[in-house]
Formats: sequence, C-alpha cells, structure tokens
Amino acid sequence: MGKIISLVNQKGGVGKTTTSINLASSLGLLGKKVLLVDFDPQGNATTGVGVDKNGLDTIYEALTKVKTGKQIVKKTKFKNLDIIPANINLAALEVYFSNMKANNPDFKKNEQLKRVLEEVRDNYDYILIDCPPSLGILITNALAASDSVIIPVQCEFFALEGIMQLLNTIRVARSKTNPNLEIEGVVLTMLDSRTILGLDVVENIRSFFKEKVYDTIIPRLIVLAEAPSHGKPIANYNSKSKGTTAYINLAKEVIERNAREEESAR
Repeated sequence: MGKIISLVNQKGGVGKTTTSINLASSLGLLGKKVLLVDFDPQGNATTGVGVDKNGLDTIYEALTKVKTGKQIVKKTKFKNLDIIPANINLAALEVYFSNMKANNPDFKKNEQLKRVLEEVRDNYDYILIDCPPSLGILITNALAASDSVIIPVQCEFFALEGIMQLLNTIRVARSKTNPNLEIEGVVLTMLDSRTILGLDVVENIRSFFKEKVYDTIIPRLIVLAEAPSHGKPIANYNSKSKGTTAYINLAKEVIERNAREEESAR
C-alpha cells in the first residue's frame, strides 16, 4: 500500500511544485514506484513532467465521478513516475462540492480525493500530492487523503509567517477527518548560502521544527526554475546540477525515515 504525502504550504513561491516534481522523480530513480497528483488548478506539476494538460481527463473528472481514479492516471517519460494531471477545471471544484452537499447532506465533500486515491494506492510505493497555495477545499481534501505532509519552507525573512495557521489546519484535519495525519518532514528550499539571512532562517526553522527538518537543503538555482519549462525534472534536464544531487539526497532521506518507521513498528 503506497504512502500518501501532501506537499503543502499556503504561501506561494516556496518551491512546493518544484519539490513535488523533483522529489517524485528522484524517488522513481531510486527504484520506488511513484504517483504524482497535481492538485493545483494551475497544472504546473503536469506541464513540469512534460504532460499536455489540455484536453485530458484530470483529477477533476475523477472527483466528480465522470472517470475513475485508474482512468485518469497518465504515464510520464520518466522512470517509475506516473501522474494524475490537473488543469483550470479544478478551480470549479468548491462550487461543485457545495452544490452536491446542498442536494445530499450526507455527501462528504472533504473525502473525495481519498476515495479516488484508494483506487490506485496499491500500485505505488509513494503518492505525492502537489497542493495549491491556499487553505480551501483542495487542501482539506488533500489532508484527509494523506498519511503525512511535507512542508516546504523558503529560506527567507518571512519563512515562518503563516506556518502557525498551516499547523492549525493540520490539527483541524486530525480532529475532523484524519486522526492519523502526521508531519512527514520540513524541507528548506531556495537557500542562498551567500547571505547571513538565509543561514539564520535555517537555524530558526530547525529550532522550531527540530528533528522534522530534513538535513538536505535545496539551493536557489536558476536551473531548477528552467527545468519545468522544458517539461523535465532536474535530474533529466541537468544530471550534474547541484539541484539534482540535492533532490536525490532528499529522496534518500524520505526513504530512510520511512524504513526506520516501518522497522520500529514491527
């Protein structure tokens, strides 16, 4: 049974989609079967792995029961990596769910993504959900469907701004829909090691989240911004990049932490 992990931060521009794409790709390169779920109406994770989001059956069609979860999974060109795509149709989901709830009070609008992913979960080692920068119906569905969350945090002055709100949202999800939801880890992104400020932020985040923070820090690199425009993860765009090394190391940490958890649970 695949582990479902949401990558979530309501702040935009923190490297969430970049991390979703490249962590998923790196896990695949390390031999894990991975499904990347694009859960953002912008569809950037979809185009970032070279899939044309126009005219596709997407996550929206599965959530509205036009298609099944299995019918919307798309193969990518990259090792062990599939994707459930998204496009702008997903922006209409809140209105659709509100109408469904009005017509059927028993409709569980926060548990529809969970329903979809249960259909395909056994086919993968990891399912990563790239969440939008918001705290609406998409996030509540993602948290209800997930075993855990990874929080990307940019190494900037306002890094912790809004984190308490996000942690509160996670607590609400635990109390209402998903009592077993855990924080998988915190990944520091966009570090400019030339600045004292960036290093101060790293220290502050580690002090706040302690052992939840991954050792790997993602550097600020132009090549990481370039790769999605070519429809490729960084490892396929520039295998010798420091970004490639960073995301492979992050994937190794994710695998190792989960292996330790499985061992301690026995």
